[in-house]
Amino acid sequence: KVSQQNSTPGVNGISVIHTQAHASGLQQVPQLVPAGPGGGGKAVPPSKQSKKSSPMDRNSDEYRQRRERNNMAVKKSRLKSKQKAQDTLQRVNQLKEENERLEAKIKLLTKELSVLKDLFLEHAHNLADNVQPSSTENTTNPDKAGQ
Repeated sequence: KVSQQNSTPGVNGISVIHTQAHASGLQQVPQLVPAGPGGGGKAVPPSKQSKKSSPMDRNSDEYRQRRERNNMAVKKSRLKSKQKAQDTLQRVNQLKEENERLEAKIKLLTKELSVLKDLFLEHAHNLADNVQPSSTENTTNPDKAGQ
């Protein structure tokens, strides 16, 4: 097993160690190590590096195209945001209306329940009055029991 390491300077003080394994058939993953004794710094994405290295001329066609695309994207984003806000407001109004309908239904059903309870209690009271004299006739009236 023979392995070989090559160090190549990288970006922002980071070196990449390339490792090759011979005769083992295994591949090793490249590792990032600090290039100097102080190490580090943050890695900068490639998109950010290229933009800073060459400032664009404001009169160039590429600049105009980018500005146009950006302006269109901004308009689209603002319209989308405005539409989302309108949709949310519409949904809030729908939910408020539904809530009012449901609260009215609750009041109606509560009234109906109260009426039905009163009817039930009245009926139960009438039944109790009708049953009570016949079942307690012999035990509650001592005058009739002695005759």
